[in-house]
Amino acid sequence: MSVSSLFALDRDGVTPIGETRRISLNGREVVYTLKRCRRRTIGMKVDGDGLTVSIPPRETLRWVESVLHDKADWLLKKLDEWEKHKPARLVWEEGATFPLLGKPWQLVCDTDTNIVPAFTMAQVKAAVDARQLSLALPAMLTAAQIEKIVMAWYREQALTHFGQRLKLYAAKLGVSLPQLRLSRAKTQWGSCDARGIIHLNWRLIQMPVHLIDYVVAHELSHLIEMNHSPAFWKTVESVYPDYRVARKELRKLR
Repeated sequence: MSVSSLFALDRDGVTPIGETRRISLNGREVVYTLKRCRRRTIGMKVDGDGLTVSIPPRETLRWVESVLHDKADWLLKKLDEWEKHKPARLVWEEGATFPLLGKPWQLVCDTDTNIVPAFTMAQVKAAVDARQLSLALPAMLTAAQIEKIVMAWYREQALTHFGQRLKLYAAKLGVSLPQLRLSRAKTQWGSCDARGIIHLNWRLIQMPVHLIDYVVAHELSHLIEMNHSPAFWKTVESVYPDYRVARKELRKLR
């Protein structure tokens, strides 16, 4: 057993809230985050950050490990599902693939030594049929340069596609087209604030359109019902009947 602490400050400014730990479950090493918080029982979840175990402040590690061993079969099944569905890690190099609307796009650099390596979106060409993101830049690009280029491309694509879906579903719901802002939240795909501004996670542009549509329909429905009451879900269902399936699929990708 090994452990490395990840410290962050709580509201009092002093308490460590997480530890990265390792445990062997059925012969397989599992990495998990252990959090001590104000709760009476143990809590376990598998999401985009992997396995997180939340426990009461005074519980012992021996007790935690005992519970994890008892739940080993269930935990390993959930972790296998997470590994299967988690988004691919982006690699910042030529030839790498970048998902767009659920389809893989490949990064190709056009060798042109006459072009100054200062990025503008005009230097990006999208070959739609071949699903290639072609950069009219010198081939020798650093990972940081490629990351900046691809992220700017993602932002442009997100604003365009999200704007189109918002317009479509706003009309279906009979609400005014709201202002759109992109989000970099780690655990939320979207939100609607008190001013009626819709925030959509930029990573949604990597997902298939049906998942984008669910989040759009969900957040626009908050312009009618600012809650998660039965009335709210009826509103979502009126424009997106399969919302339960999409919600379940998104939870696996978080």
